[in-house]
Amino acid sequence: MTTVGSLVYQFFEHHLKAEKGLSQASVRSYRDGIRLFLLFLAKTANRPISRLALSDLGADNVRDFLAHLEAERGNNIRSRNHRLAMLHTFFAYVGGQAPELLREAERVAAIPRKRTPPPSTRYLERDEVEELFTKMPREGRLAVRDRAVLLFLYNTGARAAEVVSLTIGQLALAPPPRVNLHGKGNKWRTCPLWPETARLLNETLKTRRTTSPTAPVFLNSAGRPLTRFGLYKLVRRHTSHVPAEQSQRPVSPHVFRHTTAVHLLESGVDVNVIRGWLGHVSLDTTNRYAEINIRMKQEALEACQPPSTSSVGPPRRPVWQSEPKLLEWLAAL
Repeated sequence: MTTVGSLVYQFFEHHLKAEKGLSQASVRSYRDGIRLFLLFLAKTANRPISRLALSDLGADNVRDFLAHLEAERGNNIRSRNHRLAMLHTFFAYVGGQAPELLREAERVAAIPRKRTPPPSTRYLERDEVEELFTKMPREGRLAVRDRAVLLFLYNTGARAAEVVSLTIGQLALAPPPRVNLHGKGNKWRTCPLWPETARLLNETLKTRRTTSPTAPVFLNSAGRPLTRFGLYKLVRRHTSHVPAEQSQRPVSPHVFRHTTAVHLLESGVDVNVIRGWLGHVSLDTTNRYAEINIRMKQEALEACQPPSTSSVGPPRRPVWQSEPKLLEWLAAL
């Protein structure tokens, strides 16, 4: 007999893991969301989770749960939308497995996301990156490791999960050095490494007792694999001198990912190459970096100055009538 427990089990084991091949981090995110939803249903129905019925999986309960997230748990709209997206996926699966819940699954699918302004994208300017590596200590037991971690983040634009799960077998440090990154959706991509990045990684691995291909590249001070929490702590410690933005958010590993994308764009790298570099599925995700780069917009503006107020009509030689100037202007877009 189909039960709430069997549907949840099949959703995780058969759908998310086996069929969609989601990473462990993504599965944990779904787990946390479904757990909150089930606890809310149990409290609302005043019975344990093991006694929940299929009739409890209704669109009205989903709406009440979303309201509970905002009113009682203090979640912002972005967090609320994230939980809703998780429930959309869950109920789409439930509707296919339990036909009696198909109508409720359709009603859940009709629940819209709340509109919210896009999150601000923070990145470091080039002089801030240079100052960061200049101020980093060069002596000490973990000095080489810390410099290797931050330069690897800046070089590859890797996600935090990709860094902490990086194994020695994913590195190819002989010229030309490169790394194979295992990203979202169980997808692999190859990124080139600067010679300095490869040198620091080699130095980091010299002191290791084992160089097994499955051994993690980055370890903590106790010799165990570096965790996401440890990575965030490392980044914040070395970027504490960077001025906080208006939202007072400290620099995180993901800020280095944004920094890599913006600096590649400034260097004239095609957005399709950047998409492959960062492992974006959609080009729309990469295109947003073109919107936040005010420096390139300013250069484009200066390349096409308005006519002087003392002249009558347009300038005799506008920028788009000169081939070299036109190419320079297009390159700056």
